[in-house]
Amino acid sequence: MNAKLLEAIKKSAAVPSVPQVVTRFLEIMQDPGFEYDDLVKVLSADAGTVSEILRLVNSALFGVRHKIVSLRQALPLLGPMRTRSLLVGRYLVDTMSKKNVQGLDMSYFWRRSLASSVVASRFAEAVLPRHRDEAFISALLADIGIPILAEAMPDRYRPIAARYAPRGVAFNADDEMEAVELTHAELSAMVLTHWALPEVVCKAVNLHQSTNPGEGDAAAIARLLSASDSIARLLCEIPDTALITSVCTEATAFIGGNVDLLIQILPNIESDVEELADVLRIDVIPSNVYALIAKTIQDKLREVSVAG
Repeated sequence: MNAKLLEAIKKSAAVPSVPQVVTRFLEIMQDPGFEYDDLVKVLSADAGTVSEILRLVNSALFGVRHKIVSLRQALPLLGPMRTRSLLVGRYLVDTMSKKNVQGLDMSYFWRRSLASSVVASRFAEAVLPRHRDEAFISALLADIGIPILAEAMPDRYRPIAARYAPRGVAFNADDEMEAVELTHAELSAMVLTHWALPEVVCKAVNLHQSTNPGEGDAAAIARLLSASDSIARLLCEIPDTALITSVCTEATAFIGGNVDLLIQILPNIESDVEELADVLRIDVIPSNVYALIAKTIQDKLREVSVAG
């Protein structure tokens, strides 16, 4: 890691500034005796934030048993840490979704990020339920270092960014280090740390490009991120049917599961992604593309499962 370069990018216009509402929220949370009413007052100044947090909490991805109708009801149920992650995630997505980075297909970027967060959430529900929320927000934001690097270092990073596209040639941490002396995982983690997301989220994001993230909670989440991104990539382009089985088998094995888990979650991918895109106000053209590709993957995996 090039610490000086990372710090220089952190101070550049490419890295989004923390909004005042987030800063004030974090200041209140630093007081051990804080009152939820104080947090409600801060967040209520932005009606859009309140609406989106409530819609996200009530979405299928969070699976709350009873509909939450007010922020005052939501905060004690969510707890300050979960609320912090939702709030920061919402503002980061809002800021990053307004970027139009030359040389990077931002529509594809968001389709893949949304799909990855949905798959990670569903995977975590099955294999790491206590960290479902962390897996969701980590997967959603794990790749924000890509557009930031493409904006901050366009000449050097453009060849890498151009590969983050449908049918693009996959790249890894070594490719990024050779090009810019940084990985997008390192930069994503730095931004999430700057925005005060939980340490386990930042560590998981920093590790998500590793083929051997190690042990512990952050490593387990990092495995989910890697696996979900592999599946998301299949879902965001017309996949090579010859590769479906190997990609899905390797991805699910990496998290200690098997393809049967993936077969179970694929039917809901389309609705989950569309709901998440709507809540986060990310423009994704409504279509059945996710569903059609998911069906192709599902059928292929079932063939293998039956044959086995």
